[in-house]
Amino acid sequence: MKELQKAIGYTYKNISYLENALTHSSYANEVRNGVKSNERLEFLGDSVLSIVVSDYIYRNCPKLPEGDLSKLRAALVCEKSLCRFSTELGVGNYLRLSKGERNLRGHERPSILADAFEAIIASIYLDGGMAEARKFILRFVEPEIKNQKPKAFKDYKTTLQEIIQKNPEEHLEYVLVGEEGPDHDKHFSVEVHLNNNVIGKGGGRSKKEAEQQAAREALKLMGY
Repeated sequence: MKELQKAIGYTYKNISYLENALTHSSYANEVRNGVKSNERLEFLGDSVLSIVVSDYIYRNCPKLPEGDLSKLRAALVCEKSLCRFSTELGVGNYLRLSKGERNLRGHERPSILADAFEAIIASIYLDGGMAEARKFILRFVEPEIKNQKPKAFKDYKTTLQEIIQKNPEEHLEYVLVGEEGPDHDKHFSVEVHLNNNVIGKGGGRSKKEAEQQAAREALKLMGY
């Protein structure tokens, strides 16, 4: 664990935060005995990541309009980018997975690595505060922006939201309608509702992917 802390660039006062961040739900379900998965940390880390990246690009990309800021943020925090950041740290070597998940090479799965990266952000935030979390995040984000590395990312959710926002009275909502399969091979089904009417459906190996696919279908049906 010392090697991972060195790679992260942060020394924990309470190492249990990092241990929790590395605990996949498959391991928690297999071991039980009060062991908690990193899902709650992932939830918090996603929010911390979003505010740090939003604040940074707002301050450092003054010429970009709101729509382009949203697209840039989406490219920086998408699963592909977070997986790459996680891989750079060697997080897969430290993940706590069930035997079955490990045998299926879960430590290399993009969704698991991306989720773990968000959980690590939360663990740093809880242990050392926002300043340390920001320092950790920007270590990865700054080079991406300065070197103009962010790849074009089809952010269907943002595109759909921009269209719907033109009519303030409209209400857009993503609803999880299905979750199937074992922990190592989940499939999520999502519907996107406009004023309670289903305008798109999508599926994927993560909720985020399913939402993107639902938004993509909605845009297609709307003629975009």
